[in-house]
Amino acid sequence: MAAQVRRVDRVIAMAALRTILYRIIFFGGSTLHVITAFLGSIFSVRLMRWTVRCWSRYQTLCARWILGIEIKIDGHIPDKPVLFAIKHESMFETIDMHRFFDYPAVVAKMQLARIPFWGFAARRYGMIFVDRDGGAQSLRKMLAQAKQAIIDERPIVIFPEGTRVDHGQRPALQSGFAGLYKMLRLPVVPIAVDSGKCIPRGSWIFHPGIIRYQIGQEIPAGLQREEIEKRVHSAINALNSGHK
Repeated sequence: MAAQVRRVDRVIAMAALRTILYRIIFFGGSTLHVITAFLGSIFSVRLMRWTVRCWSRYQTLCARWILGIEIKIDGHIPDKPVLFAIKHESMFETIDMHRFFDYPAVVAKMQLARIPFWGFAARRYGMIFVDRDGGAQSLRKMLAQAKQAIIDERPIVIFPEGTRVDHGQRPALQSGFAGLYKMLRLPVVPIAVDSGKCIPRGSWIFHPGIIRYQIGQEIPAGLQREEIEKRVHSAINALNSGHK
């Protein structure tokens, strides 16, 4: 029993050391990426887009070689206009989206747009910010931005549960998802992710392991709200099926 306790302590200590090293290297490098993206948002959108993709790849490398986290993708991402609905368990997938997709238009909460420097660059990049307290006017603005993204042939990405949740939690979808789905008249591709197992929300220690993405089957446009929410909710939580 004592040997088992010592082994657990060693595992925790190693994870803590890896996490400290990761935070120093990743967040230090992220500062340079954000500064470069901000400068690119002023002088060169192409530079900004390139920097964001490099930042996403940088995160993957840091996670692999420092934290011992591998990324596995099950399924195929379609190359056509669809609405991607993704589970949200950690900051990891928000950055990973820019490696995962080519120049995605990510729907995010308005609070992120108010972050100094980053918020300005994110607007210039073309993220779609939604004010949940803004009512119909906010929804119309979000719709206009989403339609422009479709015209520009950019994939639209939304985290329909609205915010990060602990692995195993299955909150109801935010109402804005169904509204966007109805007005855009696009099929939905749900994506499950279990990043919270390795990068738990609210924990300062990250853990080695495998982060999995599971690409669900395409869901057609035009379904009733209850049906689309039920199918998307089930699909994005597919990797949570063994949890309460």
